[in-house]
Amino acid sequence: MMDKRDFAFDKMNYLLLSVGMIIVVIGFLLMTGPASTETAFEPDIFSARRVKVAPVVCLFGFVSMIYAVVRKPKEK
Repeated sequence: MMDKRDFAFDKMNYLLLSVGMIIVVIGFLLMTGPASTETAFEPDIFSARRVKVAPVVCLFGFVSMIYAVVRKPKEK
């Protein structure tokens, strides 16, 4: 029989991990937008949202996921 102490993560770890994953997905969605073609240049590919904001959001998401993995569950 599996005891609750046998699991490496608790509910809070999984919650933090899922929030971090959602933040990473939001960061990747912020990177999307119109692309340049061979005939037309799209200056929006160098916008601050795609070059600065989105990578910082992704980095924050990855750091929060790392924290969720290394966080030690509370002992009762």
